[in-house]
Amino acid sequence: MFTNGNLVLYKNQAALIKECGEKYTVLYSGGTQKVREKDICLLHKGPISSLNELSSSETDNAAAHELIERFNKTFDETWELLQDEGEPFYTLSSLAELAFGEFSAKQAFFIYDVLIKHPKFCALPLQAPDEPRFGLRSAEEAQKELEKQNEKNREKEERAAFIERLRRKKLLLPQDGIFMGEVEALALGKTDKSKVMQEAGFSVSEEKAHKLLLDCGLWTIYRNPYPSRRGLSMQSAQESLPPFPQEETGRIKVDHTAYAIDNSWSTDPDDAIAFDGTYVWVHIADPAASVMPDSPIDRAARNRGATLYIPEGAARMLAEESLADYALGLAEEKDSGAFSRALSFRIKLNDDTGAIEQADVLKTQVKVERLTYEEADAQKTSAELAPLFTIAQKNIERRKVSGAVFIDLPEVHISLTESGAQNEAVPQEKAQEQTGSDLKPHVEIKAAVQYESASLVREFMLLAGEAAARFAFKNRIPFPYVCQEKPEIPRDIPEGLAGQYRLRRCMKSRSVSISPAPHSGLGLGMYSQVTSPLRRYSDLIAHEQLHAFLDGRPLLDKDTMLERMSAGDAAAGAAVKAERKSNQHWTLVYLLQNPDWRAEAVIAEIKGNQAVILIPSLAQEALIPLPPTKGLNDTLIVKSADINIPELTVTYIPVKEA
Repeated sequence: MFTNGNLVLYKNQAALIKECGEKYTVLYSGGTQKVREKDICLLHKGPISSLNELSSSETDNAAAHELIERFNKTFDETWELLQDEGEPFYTLSSLAELAFGEFSAKQAFFIYDVLIKHPKFCALPLQAPDEPRFGLRSAEEAQKELEKQNEKNREKEERAAFIERLRRKKLLLPQDGIFMGEVEALALGKTDKSKVMQEAGFSVSEEKAHKLLLDCGLWTIYRNPYPSRRGLSMQSAQESLPPFPQEETGRIKVDHTAYAIDNSWSTDPDDAIAFDGTYVWVHIADPAASVMPDSPIDRAARNRGATLYIPEGAARMLAEESLADYALGLAEEKDSGAFSRALSFRIKLNDDTGAIEQADVLKTQVKVERLTYEEADAQKTSAELAPLFTIAQKNIERRKVSGAVFIDLPEVHISLTESGAQNEAVPQEKAQEQTGSDLKPHVEIKAAVQYESASLVREFMLLAGEAAARFAFKNRIPFPYVCQEKPEIPRDIPEGLAGQYRLRRCMKSRSVSISPAPHSGLGLGMYSQVTSPLRRYSDLIAHEQLHAFLDGRPLLDKDTMLERMSAGDAAAGAAVKAERKSNQHWTLVYLLQNPDWRAEAVIAEIKGNQAVILIPSLAQEALIPLPPTKGLNDTLIVKSADINIPELTVTYIPVKEA
């Protein structure tokens, strides 16, 4: 059918037959390709020797535009002549000869390209290897097609003008905003492509999209994209847990008061502690009393992994509306006669060593009194709290003997307040909307106060985690155990912050397993996290297993537990990363808001001619050139420079001492 030198249509492009055989070798703009006969259509027999001989309607110059206009006018006249013919279709060559009196190979593809765009002609489906065929549109159809093409051309021109404005980063707002949706989607991690950015000549990445949105004025520095990039919702779970029934079987009422001790800004207390003279009690909020394994609420919590805590607010793993029923002590604040439902760990300690001798898990009702850390510290010598502090200190000593590692590095609390209102917090619902334009808060960073009662609560939580692990192991309950390999700590650990920094670098990553193993960093033979079921999925699923055991219901098997633990742990890891990135983002915003900021830094590590510094007031670390005469734990004053919000980077520069 075809011979060398024929001009053919391949993938709607002009192609030249170079070799004939079982398959044809064609040359086209994409290179050479072996094709079957059914893959190509004849445009002109030729022969031609090179595609360079062809006229092209794609050439963007005045001469080509004039030629296209002339050909269009000629085909208008041809369409008029053919109106009464009644033929179902016309071949490319017959239309060309009728319009121009000839049909040359040089202009074959040019004519084809003009015809398929002409509003009065309709390209019929290609039937390889025959010539392209065209039908005639009616006057009404031609008018509609012309309007459609004009609209497309107008949109093309508008887009071209927009791309040029984008290239210069001088958009016309708000109208140009409609073209930037894909750029915003890229910056938020909802896609990894942006045709707009490619057309404008920009590199395509989340960071570059973020910068472009800032440069063009669509975003401000207050837009935090990091939860979205991790696929995390900024809204709390919506499906509320059912309220506790008024009467429950198997839930015992304990006759002591337990203390829920937390930060003053905490709104979801989920643990309370007590000592009745014989037993240590750790009472934990009890959502697993209502959340059944693999229920819709359980699956939603697993997908979140944990409550997301960022300076804008908290996006809770379980519904906000459930706190009133399930958090500890909230009911008591409204009704002095009310009790909180809890899953309680009753622990008997050895009087001499402080080790756990007995651990029981009970469903309870308990009277809870809420205290802030500051209030608890003020009452640490009272008859009610003094025994608790004594037990905590004894547990610290026990863990030290077992090799526990204690690391004390600076921590800060980042909060957002309304601009101009230093003490008025940004409403959580407003912060979580994340519009990027109306949220312009003032950032505050304050050093976290080291309360003694915070250590008290930590030790009781560790006792509960150890007791839960021992209880599950003893009763052969498939359970999420948290483990950590023993760190390799050198003997020459320096003093001060440099030593604490070195210790942290020595620590191994923790892991979660269904088989118990030591948690060396805590100095515990086995351990599980069970004290935050309102905000950690691993704790919730542990509670679900304990409830099933206490109620005599089937337990989740090891494989199912491992699968669900892994899913929850991965989601929780995403939340942790989003929290870190969000904190870094707002730290950089704080530095931009405070251009005269200066702060003390401590040299924590020396790497050749560079130094790792810790900035306690920001809880930040950075790498700088090693200042002359400075060594480990020496201090210096630094200021910020080169703050890059999209890249989350900042340079710290030593300030010359007077």
